[in-house]
Amino acid sequence: MATSDSCVSVSPYFEILPGQAAAFRAICEKYVSWSSREPGCLYYGFSFHGELAHCREGFENAEALLAHIENLRPILHEMGEVSKLLRIEVHGTETELAKLKAPLAGMNPQWFVLEYGVRKHSNS
Repeated sequence: MATSDSCVSVSPYFEILPGQAAAFRAICEKYVSWSSREPGCLYYGFSFHGELAHCREGFENAEALLAHIENLRPILHEMGEVSKLLRIEVHGTETELAKLKAPLAGMNPQWFVLEYGVRKHSNS
């Protein structure tokens, strides 16, 4: 069964530069704080494996992801000062991804088309 879920998820992977782990984590806290105020943000957080970091991001739709980028625009450069972006994946339906291809082209993401799935909504 095809999905009707419009959620867009993003997975950037970073290599933390030597000696920058504390600075990177401080930036993560700031990014999480800023993202928590966004109504279209479903989830946002960072996980770590040694000097590698992953940002787990989910948004209601493409428009919510673009609003997120605008929200973080004043501080986006900070992450690049203490880490190297290794790759970025964007997952969503073909319809939602089409809205993102031009705005995110400069990031050179890998595009993953969601074809099957279900998203449960919490009761809270």
